Amino acid sequence: MAEETNNQERNKMMIDESTLQVIQDNMKEFLHAGSVDAVYGKPIKQADTVIIPAAEVLSVMGFGIGSGYGRSPSSAEKDGDEENEGEGGGSGGGGGGRILSRPAAVVIATPDEVRVEPVMDFTKIGLAALTAGGFVLGMFFRMLSAKSALKEM
Repeated sequence: MAEETNNQERNKMMIDESTLQVIQDNMKEFLHAGSVDAVYGKPIKQADTVIIPAAEVLSVMGFGIGSGYGRSPSSAEKDGDEENEGEGGGSGGGGGGRILSRPAAVVIATPDEVRVEPVMDFTKIGLAALTAGGFVLGMFFRMLSAKSALKEM
């Protein structure tokens, strides 16, 4: 019985270690996504000018692990199930994440100067304008309905 308990504990430890290894491997990949190599592209040289593309990188990750191990001996005695006394098991883990990147700027280096030119994201600008316009229209109609309600009083 003692040997069986030791085997269960060893299996539990192995499962937990493999789950942790998976999490560590995923963390390494996500940390690499935010490295300098991901943010700055390879320099492009044209005559005396060097152009270095730069990106904005956002890495988001979440994970969790769990473990459990069955019934206590006292609950098995209450149920009259002394054969399965103290047995159990379980372990698990999961996670997910996302990496977003977009061009942010271009660094241009010439013999005379170094300058940073931002990259315009017209889709983002358009969505912001639509959102602001919708908010303004919503407030305008709300104010009109409030004026008409006051006139009726």
